[in-house]
Amino acid sequence: MKWNKTILAAIAGTFLILTTSCKKTEKAVPQSVAQKPIARIDSMPYMPKPYKILDFEDLALSYDRIVYDSTQTGEYWPLVWMDGSKKNFDQETFGIYTALGDARQGPENNQGMFHESLNTISSVLGASLVGIDKSDQNGEDYVGMLKNYFNSETGWDIMMNNTCPEVALLGGGYGRDWWYDVYPNLLFYGVADFYPQHPDFERLQKSIADRFYEADSILAGNYGHTFFDYGAMEPKDNWICHQEDAAAGHAYVLYAAYQKFNEPKYLDGAKSALEALLSLEENRFYEILMPFGAYTAARLNAEQGTNYDYHKLLDWTFNGDSVCREGWGVLLDNWNGYDVSGLVGSTVDHGGFAFLMNTYDTMWPLVPMVRYDTRYASTIGKWMLNAANASKFFYPYEMADNHQTLPNKKEHTKGVIAYEGLIKNVHLEGYPDMEAPIAIGDGPHWNPNNPDVSQFSVYGSGHVGIAGAIIESTDVPGILKLNCLATDFYKKESYPTFLLYNPHQESKTVTYQCQSKQKVDLYDIVSHQIVAEGADMKTNVEIPADQARVLVEIPSGSIIEEVEGKYKVNDVVVAFR
Repeated sequence: MKWNKTILAAIAGTFLILTTSCKKTEKAVPQSVAQKPIARIDSMPYMPKPYKILDFEDLALSYDRIVYDSTQTGEYWPLVWMDGSKKNFDQETFGIYTALGDARQGPENNQGMFHESLNTISSVLGASLVGIDKSDQNGEDYVGMLKNYFNSETGWDIMMNNTCPEVALLGGGYGRDWWYDVYPNLLFYGVADFYPQHPDFERLQKSIADRFYEADSILAGNYGHTFFDYGAMEPKDNWICHQEDAAAGHAYVLYAAYQKFNEPKYLDGAKSALEALLSLEENRFYEILMPFGAYTAARLNAEQGTNYDYHKLLDWTFNGDSVCREGWGVLLDNWNGYDVSGLVGSTVDHGGFAFLMNTYDTMWPLVPMVRYDTRYASTIGKWMLNAANASKFFYPYEMADNHQTLPNKKEHTKGVIAYEGLIKNVHLEGYPDMEAPIAIGDGPHWNPNNPDVSQFSVYGSGHVGIAGAIIESTDVPGILKLNCLATDFYKKESYPTFLLYNPHQESKTVTYQCQSKQKVDLYDIVSHQIVAEGADMKTNVEIPADQARVLVEIPSGSIIEEVEGKYKVNDVVVAFR
């Protein structure tokens, strides 16, 4: 069936008799999508305090400009170096310090080989998200250099956190802690979506997908292990928790591989891994992968017609009741007037211990999830407001001196490096009792000669590009404009799509800045209404109290057509039923 923008705006929610090219049928204009709450988010403040939203895009651009500058001077700088060990690929690669002053790393330590892909791949991804071409930056191809993390010499043939096992025992995981082995592949797939023609990338992506597909087949629905040996192709266990949410990582990568290569086995593998995750009866959230399962389920439902009930994956992401990694989830608290709700980490360690990297990276799957399942628009919008606001507390120039462990050393961060964590209670030697919240690190031992400064986390700060690509402030405090396409990798052709949530108890009108260059109509896929017509550069949009709009910029005057449960404009899907 078809309807035009004028009809939609005037009589949405009523019944029409619409004429198609074949016959007359009586149809209802789509109704507003009933919103589905996430209980823990419901308890978060509507307007977190003290309120300030950083310019994350500018912060991401500054991080890249400063951290990737090998001419930077000062104690602990520069942070980037070249690694000529040529592990896995016959080429030079690069490293970035995990933390300021990290004594394990640098060009003179371990032949310069110890560096983590959680730092380098993530920062290349973050920079690419905010528009930087990392394949040709000041004469360097940082994208191509990431291939050295593809561990061919060990026979694992996937992307790993290190380039070789010789240095892995120094930290950063190697075949002992599953998320460290799986997550670099999600990061790499993200990077590869920006540089699809880069030499060797398709071959590496195929290898990763094949390994994950075979591993899922061997596991046969039982992900109750500490890690998987992708060389020997067998699951293994040690003293670390079983990490069943690795299935979410497998599912995410395999569905991305299906979108890229259109091989049915990858779709089958994505479903199999996701079903293993959904079969769990208790929360097994370990580090970062669980929300990627929710995104994958929502997208499969929307695009492939599956009917996965995945709400428990969202509850497990937020609730803080993981039975393996006790208390892992999302904070819900106010510490001495500081709203810290929305930050991701442990809800019990030291009374609460949030991490910047995990907070940024949870934004990656959950914001684009909303376009596939608009039932969660309001609740994800509210969480993002809290998370975005509280993220500033990690940055030393945004936190009061009496709420951070190293106020006298913050100049070493050059304004772009944050503390790794935010903690409620601290009882470490050398620190007097401090009032929460306390910006602190997680690795003071990484520099035995100066154990303090490595609390500044280079790798956690490098994920800022995720927030930079997603979050934009509007002219109404508390209403953010969230880009639903920025981290929706391997998507079909789409029109610009943004989530705006109004936390206020009264209707608000925002000035909406259009991304499109031509005139557009703004189609709200929550209410299924055209809320603005013929917008050119900017327009006003009213958002009801405590509600969200997910606005799609469709060409002005377009006809919206329902085709097999999807709503299309010019054969481009704009909304899923």
